[in-house]
Amino acid sequence: MKISILLPYKENFSPIYAGAVSLFVKDTVKLSEYKKYITVFGNTNLRNIFKLTYKNIELNRKLIQSGSKLYVNEFLKFENKLPSDLIEIHNRPNYFHLIYKKINKQKIVLYFHNDPLTMTGSKSIIDRKKLLINATKIIFNSHWSRKRFLQGIEGMHVNSEKIIVIYQSISPTRVKLNKKKKWITFVGKLNQAKGYDLFGKAVLKILKKYKQWKGIVIGDEPRSTLIFKHKRLNVMGFTNHNKVLEIFKKTSIAVACSRWNEPLGRSSLEASSRGCATIISNRGGLPETITHGVILKKLNVFSVYTAIKDLIDNEKKRKQLQGLSIKNFFHTNKLSSKKMDDYRKNILQTKPINKKSTNHSVKSLRILHVTNFNERHDGRLFFNTGRRINNGFIRLGHSVLEFSDRDIVKHYKSFRDHTGSKSLNRKLINTVYNYKPDLLIFGHADLIKSETIAYLKDNYKNLKVAQWFLDPLIKNGPDYEKNKSRILDKIKFTDTNFLTTSPDVLDFLPKNKPCLFIPNPSDPSFEVLNNYENNQCSMDVFFALSHGVHRGILKKGKHDERADFVNKLVEKTPNVKFDLYGINNIQPIWADSYLKSIANAKMGINLSRGNPIKYYSSDRITQFVGNGLLTFIHDKTHYNNFFSEDEIIFYNNVSNLSEKIQKFAQDDNLRKKIAKKGKMKYMKFFNSTIVADYIINNTFEYSYKKNTYLWENVKN
Repeated sequence: MKISILLPYKENFSPIYAGAVSLFVKDTVKLSEYKKYITVFGNTNLRNIFKLTYKNIELNRKLIQSGSKLYVNEFLKFENKLPSDLIEIHNRPNYFHLIYKKINKQKIVLYFHNDPLTMTGSKSIIDRKKLLINATKIIFNSHWSRKRFLQGIEGMHVNSEKIIVIYQSISPTRVKLNKKKKWITFVGKLNQAKGYDLFGKAVLKILKKYKQWKGIVIGDEPRSTLIFKHKRLNVMGFTNHNKVLEIFKKTSIAVACSRWNEPLGRSSLEASSRGCATIISNRGGLPETITHGVILKKLNVFSVYTAIKDLIDNEKKRKQLQGLSIKNFFHTNKLSSKKMDDYRKNILQTKPINKKSTNHSVKSLRILHVTNFNERHDGRLFFNTGRRINNGFIRLGHSVLEFSDRDIVKHYKSFRDHTGSKSLNRKLINTVYNYKPDLLIFGHADLIKSETIAYLKDNYKNLKVAQWFLDPLIKNGPDYEKNKSRILDKIKFTDTNFLTTSPDVLDFLPKNKPCLFIPNPSDPSFEVLNNYENNQCSMDVFFALSHGVHRGILKKGKHDERADFVNKLVEKTPNVKFDLYGINNIQPIWADSYLKSIANAKMGINLSRGNPIKYYSSDRITQFVGNGLLTFIHDKTHYNNFFSEDEIIFYNNVSNLSEKIQKFAQDDNLRKKIAKKGKMKYMKFFNSTIVADYIINNTFEYSYKKNTYLWENVKN
């Protein structure tokens, strides 16, 4: 493993003249668990370097050459010889663009220490969008900087997990508050941008009024003409960083009154960590540097003077702020280093965790389940496959968030968004951002755009994406081309795909994507009947169809060929009571009415749309077999790979089916015996918990025993 950190050109990685970037890199790398794999690359004339693995890039620069471009090119020479697994670029978005063009495989991260809108390579919206697309991660030193980066960028990018905040930091130390001296300290460039003119004028007034107090100024600015003199004002110039921290330890009041929008503000951060009662302006990221202190609402000489005066006069308040600054200080090197390591760990983790699992997945997952939960239909379509799979996930101990795509679309339809699709996709992106799922699984979520899934996969590197599909996939059958495209639309972005048709008979599936069979799952909370025990069933055979699912009534002028089959069957099967719905102008039934009709039937016909195809069935088979009805299914479904004639009855044409129905109508004991065996087997091997477990094990590549899943342990 190799991690390369590239500093800005001429950044001094030295304790003699270290800037904010060098200090952050030094402090976090020193504590990193990846320390031995990290090399810091930089360019400095100083010989005294921080004690870390460091490579100085020597340049033979010609007069007209760009130092930065030459610097980057020299760095790339090292990368070409020994490529890194991860490159971290600090504070130079233009370096990122140059490096990305010439490196294909490495993962590249950019850390912003300054305002992105002031930096070459991130000033324009186009540049920043390129960074969002191409970077593996973009890190900011404050939420203010992050907000600046996203200025003018709307939509999905705003909630990208690519962009995170990791604060600059410092190691805390013991501070004896009773040893604090009556010092007022300013650290920074001695110019107007840093507010030195405001501090200088204010502190002179303070020193005149309070004879026991002393002012300390650390910093320089050769171009500045701001000069303030007083016998108790010590202007020290540039000072070693360790000495600055020692001065803060003794300082009672620190002031950082910048006019410019500081991306963070290291001096106030350090002052707070050393127990100073800190006064800051409300500019940029400065308010994020302290937990307790004084934030100036107005910025002028009077407000600075008044704030200092108040802390001198109110000793109790001053000491309280000092104590709270230490007690609640959280911008520690330890925490920032851990956060840096956390993101590295996520990026560099290429191999799946190998966990042994049979019927229970080891890790509790967050699952975002996107399908049609039919909330808008008032419970009429509650008993659906999506809820069955959902229940399986929950029984395995996973956290599941339901995302009902068609209900959301219905709610958000508007003049501007007439399909509701824009709102739906935006809502999904926001939900993923808030919920942070491990698994995003789709079931027939046709209005979720492929570009939305691509965005989520790109921005959430550890997110697994799967889909399940239940509709018929019979060539030249009902909705074949439509259903095929529904699968293929998402398949290039999925990790796994689960179908209720055997994949080996579907020639359109890509070879490079796992496509696996799952049965229609039963569920012990749905399939609650044992009709083989019921001696009060008044109907022999139950069958229902519907071609108006969402409206609840049959579509006018719509003909279903299954109606012809059933009518022939009825004609051929006298003295048998059929309970039929959705046929011959009899409207379909739903929900509890449907369940009550099933409860009153001895047998059920599992007749699906189109010609039989290997393993395909609607969820009707679950409802029949799972509730203890003797169930008939066409032998071309190959369900005899799973069930024997002692569990489910197979037929090959209408005459054959008629004969078998009459046989079992006359032999109630045999009917009950077979129905019971069928239910016991289906509920044991095809239940929702096992199906959900199969989905998770294959999606996350957990190891499992093959014989756990009946459908994988059959001879085709």
